[in-house]
Amino acid sequence: MVKNEAAPPQKPLEMICAETAVRCAGYVMPHPHCHAYFELFYVESGTCRFFIENHMYDIHTGDFMLIPPEIFHYTRYLSGQCRRHVVHFNKTDLNERVIKLLPQQEEFLTATRIFQTPEEYRGQMSAHFTKMVNEKRINDRCSQPMLCALLQELFLLCDRECRLLNSIPDEIHTTDRQIIQAARFISVHYMEHITAADIAAAAGYSPNYLSRKFRSSVGIGIHEYLMFIRLQHAAYELLTTDDLITDIAFRCGFSDSNYFKDAFKKKYGVTPGAYRKKL
Repeated sequence: MVKNEAAPPQKPLEMICAETAVRCAGYVMPHPHCHAYFELFYVESGTCRFFIENHMYDIHTGDFMLIPPEIFHYTRYLSGQCRRHVVHFNKTDLNERVIKLLPQQEEFLTATRIFQTPEEYRGQMSAHFTKMVNEKRINDRCSQPMLCALLQELFLLCDRECRLLNSIPDEIHTTDRQIIQAARFISVHYMEHITAADIAAAAGYSPNYLSRKFRSSVGIGIHEYLMFIRLQHAAYELLTTDDLITDIAFRCGFSDSNYFKDAFKKKYGVTPGAYRKKL
């Protein structure tokens, strides 16, 4: 069996986190991952490539990306240096009055969004992120309220000064079309008994070549991605149906309910039954 290289279960976010880093070409993320909180990713300089839910995007200097909870994503840095800022937060950290000012309001937070900062405002954005990072480092009793206030201001600045890409133009997508075809095939057929050969045929590659290319582009192998998609759908069904856990396992492509339970616990940190009761 292929070793699962996905990230271990993550703890709930207790307070807003902000950090800045410079990544060089060839930097490899330790794990592709998803988490139970929002991620706001801003490129101060350079460029990077995201794989997010069967799409690939190249984002550049001045671009923001908002990633909702439980969305699989993986970042690659292909050329030069990229200075990026990341903020993690819960929906409860956002003021309702601020949410009402967002395009589509509540619905705005349910999908991946990309928006661009005009060049004349980029210095202001970078300074704002620096404030948040410095406040996180102080980490005293005032830090969380201060970070909440700075988060509201950040979203208000984005709403006032940035351009939301309501429909992602084609040029944002990368040329890894076959990888996208493979990922979409998995997303459509995850409940069936599919093999690496089936996925490779849908992408137009040989199984061995697709395996190498997929791992390079997405951060994990085809088997692990198929497992991730199956478990993601199973987790959703556990929360939205009263169906038996065994029935959910079979419906999501698992032929062995015990294997499903072991895989689910490895990803989410609890058994399917405990996950359903907890949430």
